[in-house]
Amino acid sequence: MNLTDISVKRPITILMVTLIVILLGFVSLTRLPIDLLPEFNVPVAIVQTTYSGVGPQEIENLITRPIEESVSTVSNIKNVSSVSSEGSSVVIAEFNFGTDMDFASLEMREKVDMVKGFLPEGANSPMVLKIDPNAMPIIEASLSGSKDLSKLQSFSEDIIKPRLERIEGVASVDISGGYEREVRVKVDQQKLQNYGISMDSLAQRLGAENLNLPGGSVEKGIQDLTIRTTGEFKEIDEISNLPITLPTGGVILLSDIAEVNIANKDVSSISKTNGENSISISIQKQSGTNTVNVSNKVNEEIEKIKDEYPTRDFRVVIDQADFIKFSINTVVQSAALGAILAVIILFLFLRNIRTTLIVGAAIPVSVIATFSLIYFNDITLNLMTLGGLALGIGMLVDNSIVVLENIYRYRQDGFSKVESAIKGTKEVAMAVTASTLTTVAVFLPIVFVQGITSTIFKELALTVTFSLIASLGVSLTLVPMLSSKILKVDDSQGKKHNQKFRLLSFIFDGFDKGFGKLEKWYKRALGWSLRHRKSTVFIAILVFVLSIVSLTQVGAEFIPATDEGQFTVSIELPTGSELDRTNDVVLEVEERLGEMDIIDTLFTKVGSGGQFSVGGNTENSASITGLLKQDRKESTFVIAEDIRKELDNIPGADITVEVTSNSLGGMSGGMAGAPVSIAIKGDSLDTLKEISEDFTQIVESVDGTREVSHNIGEGIPEVQINVDRTTATQYGLSAAQIANTVKTVVSGNTATRYKMEGDEIDVVIKGDDIYSKSISDLKNLPINTPTGSVVPLNQVANVEIARGPVAINRDAQSRVVTVNSQIAGRDLGSIVSDIEEKLDDYNLPSGYSYDIGGENEQLQESFSDLGLALILAIVLVYMILASQFESLLHPFTIMFTVPLSIAGGALGLFITGRTINVTSLIGTIMLAGIVVNNAIVLIDYINTRRSNGEDRNEAITNAGPIRLRPILMTTLTTVLGLLPIAIGLGEGSEIQSPMATVVIGGLLLSTLLTLIFIPVMYTIFDDIAVKVKRKIFG
Repeated sequence: MNLTDISVKRPITILMVTLIVILLGFVSLTRLPIDLLPEFNVPVAIVQTTYSGVGPQEIENLITRPIEESVSTVSNIKNVSSVSSEGSSVVIAEFNFGTDMDFASLEMREKVDMVKGFLPEGANSPMVLKIDPNAMPIIEASLSGSKDLSKLQSFSEDIIKPRLERIEGVASVDISGGYEREVRVKVDQQKLQNYGISMDSLAQRLGAENLNLPGGSVEKGIQDLTIRTTGEFKEIDEISNLPITLPTGGVILLSDIAEVNIANKDVSSISKTNGENSISISIQKQSGTNTVNVSNKVNEEIEKIKDEYPTRDFRVVIDQADFIKFSINTVVQSAALGAILAVIILFLFLRNIRTTLIVGAAIPVSVIATFSLIYFNDITLNLMTLGGLALGIGMLVDNSIVVLENIYRYRQDGFSKVESAIKGTKEVAMAVTASTLTTVAVFLPIVFVQGITSTIFKELALTVTFSLIASLGVSLTLVPMLSSKILKVDDSQGKKHNQKFRLLSFIFDGFDKGFGKLEKWYKRALGWSLRHRKSTVFIAILVFVLSIVSLTQVGAEFIPATDEGQFTVSIELPTGSELDRTNDVVLEVEERLGEMDIIDTLFTKVGSGGQFSVGGNTENSASITGLLKQDRKESTFVIAEDIRKELDNIPGADITVEVTSNSLGGMSGGMAGAPVSIAIKGDSLDTLKEISEDFTQIVESVDGTREVSHNIGEGIPEVQINVDRTTATQYGLSAAQIANTVKTVVSGNTATRYKMEGDEIDVVIKGDDIYSKSISDLKNLPINTPTGSVVPLNQVANVEIARGPVAINRDAQSRVVTVNSQIAGRDLGSIVSDIEEKLDDYNLPSGYSYDIGGENEQLQESFSDLGLALILAIVLVYMILASQFESLLHPFTIMFTVPLSIAGGALGLFITGRTINVTSLIGTIMLAGIVVNNAIVLIDYINTRRSNGEDRNEAITNAGPIRLRPILMTTLTTVLGLLPIAIGLGEGSEIQSPMATVVIGGLLLSTLLTLIFIPVMYTIFDDIAVKVKRKIFG
């Protein structure tokens, strides 16, 4: 007794099993976490080393190169790059996908430790850090409501930060944009000089008088009492009235030579919301936690804080969970609409509510069963998993259609319900199993192929596999069981029902007439094609060639950008620009953006670097994140182009506008760079700069490029103090003493800490502002010598203005300069092709080379991976077909549907104007397993009729029309199930719509040609088989 026999003869058992599956599915669904994309690990780690006060070229030679050489020997290393900047070295190690980063980072530490002893003594110990794209900020909030930003800063650090960091799943809360307070001791240098006191001794005096130290214990009876010496400053007046002993004798107060007050520290960054100064609060989730769950908890706590402190304007500006929810909702709606359309098609063909319900039951049962499999495999509900369900929604009824149609045919032949259910299911069981296996088999290579594409789409492949296996189980158990109980052949009830609804009757009559004409046309076309086999093959080849030619008009890109309603304006002024000057440009940009009604919120950060920014001054840069209104009619890409035009004529700054795509922007750890990134390698920075400027002009001349720039600037202008060691030694001074005095006078030096209102703030001793206002005054800065005399700075050091490189970039242990470009209005592939054509004519100096990377590099790698996956998929499909038909030749007949489907997919992309990208190539791989299903059913039935005694042509002409209805039903249910996704309405739809477009185009064209072309190829291969047998066996 096989599975079908058990299903029909034990219906209650099957019903209970089905209910258990549904129950488990619903429970699993309630426990499945929701996220935007599958969690994945980027195989990137960095080695960060600081060496204060050392220029980029020294950093490169003394630190970066030795570390590069050691890291390059780590196992599974793919590429090593680096950035050497003022006082900082960052070496970036990129590994092959699939590398265990815990072991890799451990090996990196061992290799770095081997060269640590050869690094300069003043350099800090190198730190090895793994890049984790899953631990990025998920919420950006702002706090305003008071003009005193120092109070808002304290409120953020004392109230908000501790409460948010206590939430489960929150890794850290970063606060910026406010003012930190300090006790500023502003010394009068002239008075200090008159009294013969040095800045160093003054700082030491402040530190020595502000203490709280244990002093052991003393006995008192039977007790031991702790001894503690207390001398901490409790009031500012205590600092002002601190007695200072003079070198010549006598005592003065600190207030006699300095002003002591509480002041705000110098601001290095500014945060604003809609132009109003605010505190920026960035909330980062822990790696491995669920974005939506963490966001919900954070928002709940924020609402509590707002209720408790109503005078504070505390609000969420950017929440990554919002787009996740919108995107998931879009996919769910598309899947539901696709399911409804598929059921409508079923009802139109079957004309019977009972039969429609039997087949339609395959969709909800299969989907709910899939949730259980997703849950037990530790997979989240995300765009990929739900996209897999939505893509397969129309295919879930295919097996059930074939089984039910065969059962129905047996009932029409006079068999009982039970006999029809058993015989009808068994007859096509192998065919539907083979068709399911071919569809599932094409996803196996995606799971095993290395690279970022496999990482992203692995869960989609698993979800489709789970749902199709579930649908196969439903078609072989639940469908025959239900058919044996409720399937009726008598259509009198349907006719009576149709008489009550004249519209339905009109639709059905029209459909019958149309299908009757189609059936007659198909019989004639099939007969003609069998008589004119060469002409039929020629027409098929012609259609294939014309469709493939259309690919030349289709663009290429890596992954379609998602329209999340966000854009980012990046502003960069010349290196060394002050924060106030940067803010002036920001104010102009904000004013122009504020005039655009389509913009809802502007979130500005002035003078702040990124998460892995390395050294250097960032006061010359700013970023403005804009959120568009939900009711906008134009896409963010169109609006971004308008913004570029609006900001084009602002002088003195480089301004770039990018559409923010958080969904896929972090998937390579930010290492992919701009859409177009040209890496120029060589030794001389001057030559590299000349080449990069030429390349910038060339790239700018290509249509579709925007905001072209290179990463080698004029360098940071700086004042260099070169100590004359011979002269300094004569005065008893060292280079460290001179440097410390300059730092203390010009920028201040923290002498101690002062407790105020529960916080500890710095006590900073600083000289007159005059020495930071001009270089001539700086040269005359008085330096106290150990002998008590005073010498001007320019007498012991040479003070001059110099300009060095901002940073030195290296790739594969060679110096490199990159030319980057955004794109708009054209696809990436076409733009890169035009750039390559123009760069081919450029004569590079000997020893210099260039590579085009960025997203284009990922595009080429992914296309290579998916090309291999497609070949493996086709091989696997052939093996399954050969096993089913027990023939090495007949599978080739069916495999001819694959190139026809690829041609149809190309035609679909051409008609809809979509690009060739990773998602559309995934759709092409899916086609290899889907399109053979119709041919399997047709060829299998032809073979069945031939085994029953019919000759070849008779079997073909009889089998074709009989299988026409189920073939059209399965095709149309799949096509209409995918149609809502292909149309691509709503947030996040950009990722799945190319897949759906390719599948629809390929399925429609291949089905049309399968019905005519495959029978012809069947006869051709059959003739070949006969000739081969004659030659072998005589």
